[in-house]
Amino acid sequence: MNAVLLLRSRVLLGPNRFADLVIWQVPVPLAGSTHPFKYRLALVVDELCVLRYDNESGKGDHKHIGRDEVPYAFTTPDRLVDDFWADVARL
Repeated sequence: MNAVLLLRSRVLLGPNRFADLVIWQVPVPLAGSTHPFKYRLALVVDELCVLRYDNESGKGDHKHIGRDEVPYAFTTPDRLVDDFWADVARL
């Protein structure tokens, strides 16, 4: 099985803000993850990434808020997207 693109979306939130969301279903979990998804969800403001959820191979599930990196408890792709938008609303 090849990777399957589940979501690719760029949402314009204002003249200097956008969100970029990408989720793939992969044949085997990435190193550091226990689920079959690869994802990158980012909020960019004034050309700077101020929020990013990702599961970079070897690092597992986490999110970046500004310069801070904290673990993220992935459950489902839908919950991931909901959590991302909740953080966007708080920023």
